[in-house]
Amino acid sequence: MKVALSPIEMMRRAWRLYPEREAVVDGDVRLTYHELFTRSDRWSALLQRRYGIGHGDRVALISPNSHTALTAFTAVPRIGAVLVPVNFRLAADDFAYIVRHSGARVVFVHPDLAPAVESIRDELPGVEAFVLLSGGARAGWDLLEPLLAEDPDARPALPEIDEDDLITINYTSGTTARPKGVMITHRNAAINVLDVLAHVPMTPHDRYLWTLPMFHANGWTFTWIVTAIGGTHVSLPRPDPAHVFELVEQERITFLCAAPTVLIGLANAPEELRRPAAGRLRVMTAGAPPAAATIARVEGELGWEILHIYGLTETTPMITINERRPEHDALPADERARIKARQGVELVASGELRVVDLTGNEVPHDGATTGEITVRGNVVMAGYFDDPVATANAIRDGWFHTGDAAVVHPDGFVEIRDRLKDVIISGGENISSVEVEGVLLRHPAVAEVAVVGMPDERWGETPHAYVVPRSGATVDPGALHAFAREHLAHFKCPSAYHVVDELPRTATGKIQKYVLRGRRSAIATQ
Repeated sequence: MKVALSPIEMMRRAWRLYPEREAVVDGDVRLTYHELFTRSDRWSALLQRRYGIGHGDRVALISPNSHTALTAFTAVPRIGAVLVPVNFRLAADDFAYIVRHSGARVVFVHPDLAPAVESIRDELPGVEAFVLLSGGARAGWDLLEPLLAEDPDARPALPEIDEDDLITINYTSGTTARPKGVMITHRNAAINVLDVLAHVPMTPHDRYLWTLPMFHANGWTFTWIVTAIGGTHVSLPRPDPAHVFELVEQERITFLCAAPTVLIGLANAPEELRRPAAGRLRVMTAGAPPAAATIARVEGELGWEILHIYGLTETTPMITINERRPEHDALPADERARIKARQGVELVASGELRVVDLTGNEVPHDGATTGEITVRGNVVMAGYFDDPVATANAIRDGWFHTGDAAVVHPDGFVEIRDRLKDVIISGGENISSVEVEGVLLRHPAVAEVAVVGMPDERWGETPHAYVVPRSGATVDPGALHAFAREHLAHFKCPSAYHVVDELPRTATGKIQKYVLRGRRSAIATQ
């Protein structure tokens, strides 16, 4: 009687219960669940019949968000194959590495990205077919839509899925080295879906806006979460603030996910772009520690409710949630925002989380002693694809080591203080760049900020702040330093402030602090 834990089982349920409900809105395209899954079945059958794709074969997808990209998240794994959703913002050389390393036999590509893929085709001898997701004929390419139309009644042969089979391989952003392929199982993904729904109940009334890329940890598994509850996916290729606010109003959006950098963009959007939500709108944020000031602005100015979660691609991705407790309701708004900026507590089924010191012992829950977040349990990846050395380095003694430095408060809430590699040691004192950034973001002239350690002859290293001003504002380094000294211990205050137009980021929006640290020679001559 055992049935594998799998998002594919959730697809089966949604198809049966919600066939006539609106499943997807993508511009002028609107599909019911029956239409969405009929397309998915025809795509699965096409993979089997035309390309010979079977159990364990890898299929790559290079595309921004769309109803077609969403369909791939059921069409490929339903026949036991493994989807490789590639970050479409990467360079062509990165496409080549990921497709080659994953061993993908077929590559599905959005037409806008076809020229980039064509430039590397000679480097991909293992790829048997390149398929355009839409658009007109192109030499050397198959076209998905005409192929799906050839047999409208096609149905795939469905293999038995084991919950330990791979459902996707998601490649990390590769900020300092080649990206690693994170192997996610059907069980990993299903547990993450159920965990989220246990803590953040959703219903068929929910309308979800795709401000988050689907390639990013499978859209934090919202590719399957929204489907599981029969909600509506509203597709958005890129999170342009004007388009976000427009869709929030027009499509009566009730839920979206966004990294802090997207939240900052929405919070700083001009007043004329802002549109009211039709009702309650919840925003799940993760990807980097959000500043309390950002949370306060989104909740206070836009009226949206922030739900803060934490995780990594290697943990499917959620492992903690900032759990709302009754005692928080009586606190002032700024204090609630500070608590909400913490990463929170374990989800009910994700597994065990500990913050440990260098000897592997759990740190005291005093809100001050720093250690590394380690986890084990149901959402931890099966390992890095074809990389046993990296897997062994990351998973030691049965625990996945995240590389995130954190403290644990007396109430059990975990709070990230930094990436271990980004902790600044000045005169023997540890300084959290995240803490300094959180303070500077409270200054009314600051839109974004990144703090890094730079070598210093006297102190070893000191904090340097790279600041992006708010639109129409001017950052005065002297005034900003006075603000920092008012709110921080003096040794934590940056020794220099550099006003910049933008911060360097990975293709998933994370700030590349190693790039900022490499600018020392340039700023030393200023």
